[in-house]
Order: sequence, then structure tokens, then C-alpha cells
Amino acid sequence: MTVEELDTALAALEWKVSDFCRATGLHRNTPSRWRNEAVPIPEWVPKHLSLLLEVKRLSALYVVPPKIEE
Repeated sequence: MTVEELDTALAALEWKVSDFCRATGLHRNTPSRWRNEAVPIPEWVPKHLSLLLEVKRLSALYVVPPKIEE
């Protein structure tokens, strides 16, 4: 996963980097280290983000009532 892909996934979730850190227990400086390419993004991150995006998609499909157009 690239930093750009990470940013795109977080934007699709409507999350800030700090939200992701809080949700995953990462130190707040860890994504900065990924961004500066000092540390590669771990393999679990894209998998985790994919699952979160799928939950959001399913929630929108099955949980959130559709908007009625007037």
C-alpha cells in the first residue's frame, strides 16, 4: 500500500489519520513515519482498511435507510 492509497482509503471512510490511530492502537507518529518512508506500511493495514470500507458499504446498503426524494 502506498501513502496515497492510505490517504484515499481514509478519505473514503471520512476518517482522519488520528481516527485510524485511535481505532487501531497505533502511536500517532506511526503514519508520519510511513509517510516519510522511514518505515513501510505493514501488510495488515490495507487488509484492515478494506474490511472497514466493506463494512461501510454494507452499512449503507442494509442499515442506513434510503433517502426519500421529494
